[in-house]
Amino acid sequence: MTPLLRSLIAVQVVMGVFDTFYHHEFTERLAWRPSQRNELKLHGIRNLLYALLFAVLGWCEPHGLFAIAVLAVLLAEIAITLTDFVEEDLTRKLPPSERINHTLLAINYGAILMLLVPVLIDWAMQPSAVVLAYAGLLSWIAAAAAIGASLCGLRDFAAAARLGRMAQPDASGLVAVLPPAQTILVTGATGFIGARLVASLAASGHHVIALVRDPANAANLPPPLTLITNLDQIASDTRIDAIVNLAGEPIGNAPWTAAKRAAIVQSRLAMTEAVVALVARLARKPKVLVNGSAIGWYGLWQDQPLTESAKSHPCFSHDLCDAWEQAARGAEVHGVRVALLRIGLVVGRDGGFLSRMLTPFEFGLGGPFGTGAQWMSWIERDDLIRLIAHVIATESITGPINATAPLPVRNIAFTAELARCLRRPAILRVPAGLLRRLGGDFAEELLLGGQRVVPNKALSSGFVFRHQSLRSALEAIL
Repeated sequence: MTPLLRSLIAVQVVMGVFDTFYHHEFTERLAWRPSQRNELKLHGIRNLLYALLFAVLGWCEPHGLFAIAVLAVLLAEIAITLTDFVEEDLTRKLPPSERINHTLLAINYGAILMLLVPVLIDWAMQPSAVVLAYAGLLSWIAAAAAIGASLCGLRDFAAAARLGRMAQPDASGLVAVLPPAQTILVTGATGFIGARLVASLAASGHHVIALVRDPANAANLPPPLTLITNLDQIASDTRIDAIVNLAGEPIGNAPWTAAKRAAIVQSRLAMTEAVVALVARLARKPKVLVNGSAIGWYGLWQDQPLTESAKSHPCFSHDLCDAWEQAARGAEVHGVRVALLRIGLVVGRDGGFLSRMLTPFEFGLGGPFGTGAQWMSWIERDDLIRLIAHVIATESITGPINATAPLPVRNIAFTAELARCLRRPAILRVPAGLLRRLGGDFAEELLLGGQRVVPNKALSSGFVFRHQSLRSALEAIL
């Protein structure tokens, strides 16, 4: 093979490694998304074909029928890649960086074929044989690439088999406490919590009005529902029984720069003020507004159990949640019951903070943050959906309500339990100083600080958690 062809193959290997680890494993987390099971199978087949090509072409010159067999493998790879493109378009929205990487991979692969196919045709004209063609360091690089591709292929098949065993629990029973045929407006309907709430309401026969920023992101929301992109699209004579306001800029996906802080605050306040304005103009007022908030309202504490009557410590999280809650209370002047849902760390497989921990922990790269002594007040996602329905149905619940499981745990216990469920070690402690230097207040409040929150109102109002312990929740999820 020519130096140019070898260079193009090396570039293909580098881009493929980047795509596999950065996109498939760490950002898209395909190994934990049941919807991507078929995509993982296609990736597995393709990786094993790549391993075969690297092993053969790195060390040999296949002649005759063996060269024809290599040509057949190249054609099979093209067919699998095209099928993979279709599968991806049907099951998920690719981030821009992955689309660009896929385009570059396709262009580079086309260039490889233009140079490699004439060589293989020439070899096919010769008597059938496998001739050793040692190329020094390049052969060993090809061997390493073959081993890596094989391991990735086996990983993809193992993940696909695991996803086949991980059925999504039925959503219809989660909101069984609601009266029949309710009309419920949900903002943030495509988010990690909102999408599950919409699925539960729709499966139970309720009418959902789903506010979304981009209708394309709502393709996976189940009918029946009404999609809107602005609350002004709701007529004043529309009947709405309840509003669940979950919309807002994500708080835990990037450091808190000045621009990020402004976006977080503005997104929540603007949406909540728009919800209150909608309530004001509706001829028939909804019975309840369940407004999202967070346990960050309490600020940073040590070991003191925090019920809904606890005081707060000043910090950005408190200022944000307090402003958000005060904006929602504007609906009270219109006779609407307002419940302020102070949500803890929501535990689920396909979103939230847990989904970002699964890949590093699965590769044995997990461990506590800092000392690990900070409290983590968590709630399993379906329990949160059930609690939202409970709040809507229970007229006596007003004001703040802690949406956390009854048994919070310290960070070191959380990481140990997650590692136990995944059968991996969790010994790589992340230094607190490093987190503070990289994340500032973001790390201090979300990773190193904590609150020991107790769901006093939920328990006293008769709500029963399905998952009171972290072990129960993780075993159900994983």
